[in-house]
Amino acid sequence: MRKNDYRKLALMGILMIVLLAFQNYTGREKEIFPEVRFITETSVPLNLTDFDPNELDAKQWEHLGFSEKQVATLLNYKKIIGGQFSSKAQFKKCYAVSREKFAELESYLLLPETAKDHSSGKFKNYEKKEIIVSRKFNPDGLSTADWVNMGFSERQAEAILKYKNYLGGSFVSKEKFKECFIISSENYNKLEPYVLLPEKTPNDFKNSTKSYTVKSNIQYRNFDPNTTDSEGWKDLGFSERQAQTIVNYRDKNLRGSFKTLEDLQKCFVISSEKFQELKPYIKLNLTVDKKQETDFSKIDLNTITFKQLLEFGLDEKSAGSMIGFRKKLRGFVNKQQILDTYNIDKDLVQKLISMAPLDVSNVPKYALTEAPEEWLKDHPYFKYSADKIIFYRTTYHDDKKILKLLKLKPEYEERMKLYLK
Repeated sequence: MRKNDYRKLALMGILMIVLLAFQNYTGREKEIFPEVRFITETSVPLNLTDFDPNELDAKQWEHLGFSEKQVATLLNYKKIIGGQFSSKAQFKKCYAVSREKFAELESYLLLPETAKDHSSGKFKNYEKKEIIVSRKFNPDGLSTADWVNMGFSERQAEAILKYKNYLGGSFVSKEKFKECFIISSENYNKLEPYVLLPEKTPNDFKNSTKSYTVKSNIQYRNFDPNTTDSEGWKDLGFSERQAQTIVNYRDKNLRGSFKTLEDLQKCFVISSEKFQELKPYIKLNLTVDKKQETDFSKIDLNTITFKQLLEFGLDEKSAGSMIGFRKKLRGFVNKQQILDTYNIDKDLVQKLISMAPLDVSNVPKYALTEAPEEWLKDHPYFKYSADKIIFYRTTYHDDKKILKLLKLKPEYEERMKLYLK
């Protein structure tokens, strides 16, 4: 009998040690929320070719689909790292360059993969070549090989010829030649003394441009660029890709609407000549636009959409983080939670929550004894204690007792109580 008693005591001791070890392991509180990204459609220009990001100015970055705020961030980042990007890896680290945007641009960047590659000489195939020109020339007569011999890459040369064809088969003037996106200001200044073209564009250039000889086949009529979809832009003479670019420019860069004719004119796929053709038919309905503006004093923070957050001024990263965290929580129960969200613009969010209401009536709350297991294991405030809660409630049917057994830090317990009945 005494021997059996010892065995029982030893078994109970082992069970107690295992239970304490399990409680200690699962009692670690962690709160790391994954970054939420929203994948958007590509906004890379149609004729984009190899380029050195160290040569681009603010306007050229905008042509690549970056917003003014993102461009400012890019240029500031460039200053901080010493005035130039030394590698693709360094460029990728810039806060304003999303993973998707980098994937779009990566193959066109004239940069080594890493700074190490640059210093070790592995970047020979992508180093920027010096533009060499020794005699006067008419760019209308140059072939792809001629541009390559001058110092441009093959893809750059092809893009220059595409641009010439877009103009109707001739650069027409130095003004038009200078507008070619891939010819940087530095390279243009080198080429300009040798270019055999008139300084100014002729007044009748529109009539001599082959690109718009189909004008007579286009039946122009009054239209509102804020309500015109891609099919409507195609009816106005644009290609499918150009039409989609205009729609993306309006909806993403301008947050849904052209406010002025100048906004429309700035879209890089609309040439100045095409704009002049369209101008008499453009009817901007600004009163409709105002009606469509969101009154944020009436928008519930638990139902506000990603698009509305962008309209308020948040960037995609901040808006995505806020929507993603709200989805995980199944709804915010106080405004401080919104400010505690990772990767947000706290100043802008503070302004938003000061005016927008928060309706918590539809946020699900449970007792620990009846909360669904799936909810416990997925909710950010409960998932690291979910297994213990499920284990303890098989024996105890009182939330206070279960919370006591969890031995949480006071701040973690208070967060749980926000979602408890």
